Parts: sequence; structure tokens; C-alpha cells
Amino acid sequence: MGKIIRKVREENKRRFKNIYKNPKVLIPDIKEGCTAVVKEIVHERGRGAPVAKLSVTRGNGVLKAFIVAPEGISVGQTLVFGENADLKVGNCTQLKNIPEGSYVSMVEKKPYDGGRFAKSCGTYAIVVFHNRDAHTTTLKLPSGEKVSVSADARAFIGIIAGGGKDDKPLLKAGAAYHKYRALNKVWPKTRGVAMNPVEHPHGGGNHQHIGHSSTISRHAPPNRRVGLVGARRTGRKKGSRNEFK
Repeated sequence: MGKIIRKVREENKRRFKNIYKNPKVLIPDIKEGCTAVVKEIVHERGRGAPVAKLSVTRGNGVLKAFIVAPEGISVGQTLVFGENADLKVGNCTQLKNIPEGSYVSMVEKKPYDGGRFAKSCGTYAIVVFHNRDAHTTTLKLPSGEKVSVSADARAFIGIIAGGGKDDKPLLKAGAAYHKYRALNKVWPKTRGVAMNPVEHPHGGGNHQHIGHSSTISRHAPPNRRVGLVGARRTGRKKGSRNEFK
């Protein structure tokens, strides 16, 4: 009888999942202009960037909200939301009011969806172009990709705090152990080609190599379904994209 490989064994293993400590980190769903005071800057488990706890003044009431903290804000600072917001770090306004070349973060994909782009440590999007006729704004994302979103989508001025948190070297395996244990991730993870043939389909041989195509059918037995499962294509993309008008 064959041996159960690591992939199949982990598929049926229950992983511990903790509850969220804080509510969802989104831009407050407020259509009119308002102000907010930064009450506290906290850490959320599983998130590298700090989270700012806001007290939003809305009419006669006060609303609590959590956002990913932009670089440079502090406790007690007043942030402004709406079309009349000044172009200062930490303020939130619509993209149509932000000049080209500005750095923005927590950018919405659709108006009032709470923010989808540039939310991790040290990331930002750049306002590239405003198309006044189509009422859209072109953004350059941290990946380098350019996307067009509605000019009514909101964003924060500035970049996300916590940039460079991975620059400090771990120096020893014990530090990496505690890092990945806190994130509930499997570490260290042995490569398949470094195993014996009884333990993995890529194992064995006089030197470390797969020995056959790494592409595998999605209908293969579970113990063989490792590598590039059901891949439509492999390798780097080549050639230019044809655009039809």
C-alpha cells in the first residue's frame, strides 16, 4: 500500500482559526462631509500595517470606525472626509478631487465599497490620469498594473504605514519559527524534490530533479496531484497583447 503524502494528509487536517479582534477595516460609509478624531492606533492580529481607531462625528451622533493607518497620522489628529477635505496626509476624498501624481491608499474599486487597493504595509497607488469625459481615474497600483476606476471612488491621501517591516533580517531560524507560528503558517516546508520517492512524487534520484513533467491532470489520483495541477499554460508570458477596437 502506498504512503499518504503531505498534501493529502494536510487537506483533511483542521486548522485553528481565531476570531477577528477588530471589526472590518473599511472607509466609513458616509456620503456627506464630516470629521474624525484618531482615538488610538492598534495592532490587528495577522495584519502588518497598524490600524487607526476613529471617532467619526456624523450629525448629532458619533460613529466608531477602523482604517489602515496612513504614514504620518497621530493620536488626537483630526481627519477630514468629503469633497471639501484639504489635500493633507490622512484626509479622505474622492479621486476626482486629487491631482495627478498624488500618492493615495485604501482606494475604492467602486464608490463606497470601503476600499480595496493599496492596504498593506508601505503600499500606495499613484493617480495617473483623469478622464473627465468618461468620469474615470486611472491608477497605477503597487504591482505596476494600471486600472481605471470611477472618479467618485474615495481614497486616503498618503501611503500606508509600516513600510520596511521586512527589511530587518531574521538572523536565526528561531526568529522565523516564531514569526510563522504567530501567523499560523506551516514552516519549515520541505521541497518535494528533497524527499524520498516513497514520500513525494517528485522525490528520489541521484540529484534533485522532478524527472518528469511537473504538469499533472486535475483528474489524477490524490497522491499524484502535486505540481502544476490542471495548468492551461506554463512558463513566462511572451508576446504582446492584441487589442481589438
